[in-house]
Amino acid sequence: MGDELLVEVCVDSLESALAAERGGAQRVELCSSLLEGGITPSAGLIATARQKISIALHVMIRPRGGDFYYSDDEFAAMQRDVLMAKQLAADGVVLGMLDLDGKVDITRTRQLVDLARPLRVTFHRAFDMSADLRQSVEHIVETGADCILTSGGAPTALEGAATLHGLAEAAGERVIIMACGGIDDQNIRTIVIKTGVREIHVGLRSPIASPMRYRNENISMGSSGCEYERFIVLEDRVRRLLQAAQTSGSGR
Repeated sequence: MGDELLVEVCVDSLESALAAERGGAQRVELCSSLLEGGITPSAGLIATARQKISIALHVMIRPRGGDFYYSDDEFAAMQRDVLMAKQLAADGVVLGMLDLDGKVDITRTRQLVDLARPLRVTFHRAFDMSADLRQSVEHIVETGADCILTSGGAPTALEGAATLHGLAEAAGERVIIMACGGIDDQNIRTIVIKTGVREIHVGLRSPIASPMRYRNENISMGSSGCEYERFIVLEDRVRRLLQAAQTSGSGR
């Protein structure tokens, strides 16, 4: 991979995707419903994002929130969503499946990887929910996936830094370890140095108030509890992160 550090920003809106690109990110992971950890975005959002941004676009393939053990019908939906992402000119897909014992579902994951080609495939943080991280690396290599998104099984990348370093060493050149979890401009230097990873995944979401003048605050449409505040990626935060990465000597 050379010395270049790749920064991917997780987004759930066109506004955030555009901000990520303007801030200097090289790639976005496009999701919906980040309050649930991210699920598959609509065809309309994928198509619009593809039209508006020129950086790499990876699409989350996750049919629902909750665990990562999926029924046959859910797997069928995931297959259709992979094809949709390909048809809408995504550059990659992000997915993950486990069996009932917390092991990587090698067979069905490989089917999705094969279906996605030539798109790049990232195995998402279902990895962190697996029973044995080192074993899961080997299983994901078997599926043919290109990358593993992980915090090292910890709440944040900083807390999981030692494990991330070990995973990156175990993975070698066979699969990329992409670090995630609470990474910002204040800690990116430390995380890169401690882990040795060359790809970083960040959220960097900031709350903004709704511009609506009329508000009915007696009811809520969802579990977030407030329709008059949402979270978006701000261009300035992305730029500061990239500047901090450059300062660390890691480059972009």
